[in-house]
Amino acid sequence: MAITRDINTYFESGCGRCELAGTPECKVHTWQHELRLFRKLLLDCGLTEEVKWGSPTYTYKGTILFMLGAFKSNCVLSFIKGVLLKDEAKILQSPGENSQSARVFRVAKVASIQENYDVLKAYIFEAMQAEDAGLKVEFKKAEEHEKPEELLACFDKIPGLKAAFEALTKGRQRAYLLHFTGSKNSSTRMSRIEKYVPKILSGKGMMD
Repeated sequence: MAITRDINTYFESGCGRCELAGTPECKVHTWQHELRLFRKLLLDCGLTEEVKWGSPTYTYKGTILFMLGAFKSNCVLSFIKGVLLKDEAKILQSPGENSQSARVFRVAKVASIQENYDVLKAYIFEAMQAEDAGLKVEFKKAEEHEKPEELLACFDKIPGLKAAFEALTKGRQRAYLLHFTGSKNSSTRMSRIEKYVPKILSGKGMMD
């Protein structure tokens, strides 16, 4: 199945990114009530709905501020620039230890949305106001990310690797470093690095 490009197909068949698309096992079916309530909330706030990368996205003045996601044990409303919010109710989480911008509201039952409906609505408007104010997320620069010892060792033994890595865009460097340092196991880090050496030498990013 191809990647989903419209909202009706999303709710009927899923995102289209895995083999479960179009089957009863698709996670979108598991969280229909929760996802539809999230959707109603976002549309009631005047946002523009699109489907990108197979998932519902919600834009404000042309900028994507929110996304919906369905997973095995929960579904989420993602605040793309959630780090800018005060989150006085303490209901948002970082989706991962390396996430610098996004924050998510993660639920496993529709009652959780209903109980926090007004707070979520206030957060959505706060995110829109932050966009109006031109607030920006201060991302850590690629050079500020620690280069693992395994990568430095590869720089020494593989001709041209260091120069090729430094010639990549800062975004590509950052993606590689986050991936390489995402494991505490040295052998896993080395395996990850060795896998992407050909791409780095070709001047490509992880997703190219």
